[in-house]
Amino acid sequence: MMREEQVYIKNNELLIEGLLNKSSADHGVVICHPHPLMGGSMHNNVVEAIQEAFAAENYTTLRFNFRGAGRSTGIYDEGRGEQEDIFAVCQYLQNIGIGKLSFAGYSFGSWVGSKVIEQSDNPFTTSIFISPPINYFDFDFAKLNCKIDMIVCGNKDQFCDLEVLQGQTKYLDTNLKIIPGTDHFYSGKENELTDILRGSLHSQKKVIK
Repeated sequence: MMREEQVYIKNNELLIEGLLNKSSADHGVVICHPHPLMGGSMHNNVVEAIQEAFAAENYTTLRFNFRGAGRSTGIYDEGRGEQEDIFAVCQYLQNIGIGKLSFAGYSFGSWVGSKVIEQSDNPFTTSIFISPPINYFDFDFAKLNCKIDMIVCGNKDQFCDLEVLQGQTKYLDTNLKIIPGTDHFYSGKENELTDILRGSLHSQKKVIK
């Protein structure tokens, strides 16, 4: 498996720090981290599990720090500027020839990604949400119908009430995977999460070929 290389991506006046693993010439995934004001960054354990799963299935992976996190410049922008960060990262991948883009976001990252995916110029072909924090952020699932391939959540998630999530996604065309005995942070459950993700990527790749 190729090693990740550090990259810096220009987003207007900002520089966005990322880690790139170019395994595929055409399939790539943009991976978004949890809340930066609560210590979230691209080095989070769940983000790393997501990266490992996609890299093992030969996707080019790009995880990055939102503005104000790690070595990315700028300051936290309550999800607005963070959407611009996602578009800049997508443009970077397209510029190096990665034409088919998937999205994978964990917690806050899934919420910011959802606002991008709602838009008419959504750059993603497929998407996976890990523990969308529906207790704290507004997800417009009506606008996301047929746009989320899979949602993963633990049955003990403090920020994603499973019963509420099941109610909100009942009529969506998506695959909801529940990991028993797991809270929002997936401590000790990273391998289980990676296995679930890898299992879903085979069918996703068939769809987007």
